[in-house]
Amino acid sequence: MHAFDCLRNRSIGLLAFGMIFSSVGTAAAEVQATSHSSPAASSEAVPGLQLVDWILIAVYAASTIGLGYYYGRKQRTTREYFVGTGRMNPLLVGVSLFATLLSTISYLSVPGETVGKGPAMLAAKLSLPFAYLIVAYLLLPVYMKQRVTSAYELLEARLGIGVRLLGATMFVLLRLIWMSLLVFLAARAMTVMMGIDPKWIPMVVACTGLVAVIYTSLGGLQAVVITDLIQTILLFGGAVLVIATVTYELGGFVWIPTEWHSNWDSQPLISFDPKTRVTVFGTVLTMLIWYVCTAGGDQTSVQRFMATGDLRAARRAYATQLCVAVSVTLMLGLVGLALLGYAEANPGHLPSHVHIKDSADDLFPWYIAYRLPMGISGLVVSAMFAAAMSSIDSGVNSITAVVMTDFLDRFGWRPKTEKGHVLAARLLAFSIGVVVVVGSSFMEHVPGNITAVTQKTNNLLVAPLFALFFFALFVPFAKPAGVLVGAICGITSAVLIAFSGPLFGFDPETGWDPISFQWVSPVSLVVNLLTGTIASLVLPSSRSRPARV
Repeated sequence: MHAFDCLRNRSIGLLAFGMIFSSVGTAAAEVQATSHSSPAASSEAVPGLQLVDWILIAVYAASTIGLGYYYGRKQRTTREYFVGTGRMNPLLVGVSLFATLLSTISYLSVPGETVGKGPAMLAAKLSLPFAYLIVAYLLLPVYMKQRVTSAYELLEARLGIGVRLLGATMFVLLRLIWMSLLVFLAARAMTVMMGIDPKWIPMVVACTGLVAVIYTSLGGLQAVVITDLIQTILLFGGAVLVIATVTYELGGFVWIPTEWHSNWDSQPLISFDPKTRVTVFGTVLTMLIWYVCTAGGDQTSVQRFMATGDLRAARRAYATQLCVAVSVTLMLGLVGLALLGYAEANPGHLPSHVHIKDSADDLFPWYIAYRLPMGISGLVVSAMFAAAMSSIDSGVNSITAVVMTDFLDRFGWRPKTEKGHVLAARLLAFSIGVVVVVGSSFMEHVPGNITAVTQKTNNLLVAPLFALFFFALFVPFAKPAGVLVGAICGITSAVLIAFSGPLFGFDPETGWDPISFQWVSPVSLVVNLLTGTIASLVLPSSRSRPARV
């Protein structure tokens, strides 16, 4: 890229950020002027975010755009843009994997679920040793034999172009929905932290989404991985700061529960009642399937494995991801327990719209803005900002890689020069980010607890997408038509379970779905593999079909 082009891109990025930041800051000042006079706000120690907090947020966002500009100067090919040098540090790649898959959804849902429902979801990390063994020693040896830009190139070699395009389309839909949901949830949480009216959510969405898209479209995967490291540090640090502050205010670790809290649901070890919302066994099984399926079928994961040098480095990257996931998720669980202890000890401090049972997801962002000291609040809001961007940047980069490789390049619709190809990739990345920002405005119509909504939407396609790779790489008799039948049956079963409440009626006593969201992934995976296998055995192959006609 010529110096003029680099300067122009940097100027556009910084100008866009400055305009958005100025608008949100004005909105915050305008609404805080009225909201802080309310009775609910009068009991709060700190009146929302102060100038120092806003400066810290601005410095963080501007620095990420600078990183994108820095790495963008050195890229000459689309392969460098999508998978870096191909020999990136496995520790950095592992941290990036974690930051990509954690997101603001997890950052908000783990404390909220722990406060309002119970700590059983923390048992999910018991599945990680099994996930590592399956991915590191069964999947990665097969995947790392082939160096591909798009994971879905692996599908065409075995099952044809139709299955490749099916997998690429499923991935794009999965990530677009997921990113739109997380951007909306992040914006909703940040309006609580900023003390502004929910009507400004679209503006916060624009701020979060466009900054991430600018530095991603400029810097590619290298910029994404480096910023993911920074974002992970902020995430972990923000959780530690909340725990330390609560412990100091309460005079010690008195918030650690010694018995099952009356606010929590019944969360047994195992239950044969399908409507039981959460069980320990169901949590472990669901997360095991999610980790394996995501590592084996999601472009965001496969792309990072391909950015490492060899199989050993890919295993180290995956091990790093799991270790960081355990540390941060358990820390977020402790945040939930600490906030529950704080809310019980200081019920008069909570505003009327925050309730530890019905609106537990709002307790964490409220505490960040209104109970942490000035300056620290800005750092933790930056962590929330970082969590949203870590998922947006990786998702946009991965979707761009899939669209460019599996659709445009595959059918010969590519620019004639490599420079034009890189420019097309950046423009496509920016366009995808705009679609996410616009799509997030429709997510306010999705009801429910963050954990439940995420499980119901994100898990619709995770297992069916992985099943395509399972058939392609491990089932020698798999046929394209059989794989398609399995995908249809798997997705249908996932939809029926995820929306069993609206379809078949909620439980009148508990309000739960007749089938828990924890069964979405296990059932859809089993149904997909079973029906796909039977169909592949029964249906004629494409070669024999003409002879029978």
